[in-house]
Amino acid sequence: MKKRRVVITGLGVIAPNGTGKDAFWEALKEGKSGIRRITRFDASSYPSQIAGEVNGFDPIDYISPKSARRMDRFVQFAVAAAKMAIEDSKLKIENPERMGTMVGTAMGGYEFAEFQHGILLEKGLSRVSPFLMIAVSPSTCPAQISLEFGLKGPCAAISTACASGTNAIGNAFENICNNKTDIMIAGGSDATVTPLIFGCLCRGNAISTSNHIPEKASRPFDRNRDGFVLGEGAGMVILEELSHALNRGAYIYAEVIGYGATSDAHHMTDPLPNAREASRAIKLALRQANLHPQEVDYINAHGTATILNDKIETLAIKNVFGQYAYSLPVSSIKSMKGHLQGAGGGVEIVACCLAMKDGIIPPTINYENPDPECDLDYVPNKARKKELNVVLSNSFGFGGYNAVLVLRKYA
Repeated sequence: MKKRRVVITGLGVIAPNGTGKDAFWEALKEGKSGIRRITRFDASSYPSQIAGEVNGFDPIDYISPKSARRMDRFVQFAVAAAKMAIEDSKLKIENPERMGTMVGTAMGGYEFAEFQHGILLEKGLSRVSPFLMIAVSPSTCPAQISLEFGLKGPCAAISTACASGTNAIGNAFENICNNKTDIMIAGGSDATVTPLIFGCLCRGNAISTSNHIPEKASRPFDRNRDGFVLGEGAGMVILEELSHALNRGAYIYAEVIGYGATSDAHHMTDPLPNAREASRAIKLALRQANLHPQEVDYINAHGTATILNDKIETLAIKNVFGQYAYSLPVSSIKSMKGHLQGAGGGVEIVACCLAMKDGIIPPTINYENPDPECDLDYVPNKARKKELNVVLSNSFGFGGYNAVLVLRKYA
């Protein structure tokens, strides 16, 4: 059976440097960072005191006050971004049995859980919210989207660390390809700027301590990078079977043509030194897309600004693209928004769609000191105009998760 074609017809994004596709895209083109000193809790005793927080977000702009009170912040983000994507696509819920949702999250609802644990210790069990289990579960994210919009097709949470959002979109893409649904709302959401999770990352020496220069702290591929900057947010897209989109006159941002996923089976935090499985995920995505490596115009890198990840991702690109890797633009928008964990892949697919639409590659800001082991074209500091017909997006997560998507301009 011939597999069906899948396109992206709607975008929704909540990020530290912009909420809504227009504000987010303007920030990326301008190289605007959303990283600041932490305000959501007192981080003065922490070695790192900076993060990519989402400011000015009010859930009742998107959700009823009653529902919002029963949701963790990561669920609020996901529902709000899904609503944005639906509105952007001008989608009407007309055949809900053929519509579903898949949402990636690395952590789930830690903010709600930490707050309720404090209530338990201070005031006792009788004051703990009966909605705790529902609020914090990763499964609540897609379930709440299904409830809000009446979707009756497949509904699933994907939790594959920092690759969660990309895996969710990839699985949703395959769902439509295989004629199980016509439309999927998919992406990622996380809100882990909390005292406990942030503290754990500090203890693990994973995050930047460049507290004196928050906007410059996230430095992917730079020789002086000192760890990632934690962020929060959500990115959701409407995936739609091509003829369904055409029949209703939907605007098409891009076609999804390839998806690859592998596991390093190596270590819980460190990537495989030879980048074999990350490389294989890229090759699998290109094979499904029926593309030669030289047909890729731009790579949206995972680019976390950790010593190992940036080096190994660079190696993976070289493994697949050979000499062409040196003339292939690669950039990391985590330099501007931080690392949004499970939300990262969803937010970055939104960025890829907008980059293809406008023919502009967002930059890797804060790139000042070249690293001999990271020697590709990382589109340093300023956006670049370039016609983009094929874009590849990488997501690599703790535990050895590797996920790659390939998009093509629809014509």
